[in-house]
Amino acid sequence: MTVRAALVAVLAVFPFAHTDAPLRFVSDEADAALAILQARAADRTPTAAQWASFFSSEGYRALARRDSSFGRPYSAAVYRTFLLSDTLLARTGALTRTLAAWKRIDARRPAAMALAYLPAGTALDATVFLEIKPQGNSFVFDLDGKRAIFLYVNPTVTAGQLANTMAHELHHIGLSTACAAPSDTTAPASVRRTREWMSAFGEGLAMLAAAGGPGIHPHALDDSATRARWDRDVANVGADVARLQRFFFDVLDERAPVDSLQEQGMSFFGVQGPWYTVGWRMATTVEQVFGRSRLIAEMCEPVRLLATYNEAVRVSGRAGKLPLWSDSLLARVSR
Repeated sequence: MTVRAALVAVLAVFPFAHTDAPLRFVSDEADAALAILQARAADRTPTAAQWASFFSSEGYRALARRDSSFGRPYSAAVYRTFLLSDTLLARTGALTRTLAAWKRIDARRPAAMALAYLPAGTALDATVFLEIKPQGNSFVFDLDGKRAIFLYVNPTVTAGQLANTMAHELHHIGLSTACAAPSDTTAPASVRRTREWMSAFGEGLAMLAAAGGPGIHPHALDDSATRARWDRDVANVGADVARLQRFFFDVLDERAPVDSLQEQGMSFFGVQGPWYTVGWRMATTVEQVFGRSRLIAEMCEPVRLLATYNEAVRVSGRAGKLPLWSDSLLARVSR
């Protein structure tokens, strides 16, 4: 199914080369939020119509559906408090300028970055919501089977950083499209769950695509603290591979309740945890040793990606310097 609501605010369409559908930008939530803030900045009380416009916006309703899908309580009162806060009011001018600039985004660059790390002919079909919201995060989510990117409107984000974020999220969308296949119902449930968890290394693949290559720092456009955090976490890849390997065996052997394993697997996301750093290290190693085409060929099969990474480490003579996945683990999850 597709998103049913009409696009009631600014709607920009950017056709992509090598894609089957356009990327659509929807800013109605952010527009309605700014209308409320601008009224406040002019010492006017926001009208009932302005509040109604905000809460009926497609962007707001999409956010509410996303949180509800995770079982989180979603309250309109939280947004009223947020939009009536003095902290947000002080940012009205910066948010107005940022939103105007983001509506003029040339999406071709981030799309090209994502497509460079996807199989030929991959379609990038998504709605991009520009959001002014309490949580300062950007993410991808499915809306009735249609992919959506939620971009937090942040005046401190540069054009390059925005392109990086978009390329990252577009790679997720392209990978899910390129790798769509009937689920394997013949393998035991524990094996299927382990393979599904291994697909979380897609975060590392997206980091590589957004950077533009294995020789470019994933946080080249960010501040020194962010780069230092990434470098520190990447240096810990050996210990993280060991932790992830124990987790995979726990899932295979059903050593804990599914809910407990789910919580543990989710903890590996973190700010940019092992799903990112270990995934990036594997992807860059495979590309450096075997080339980008080989990496792309393995993307849809996480088990093959792990096995190819092991091969790359051994071929390059880096065994002992880089961690290896257990051969017994790979044998148990192979098709």
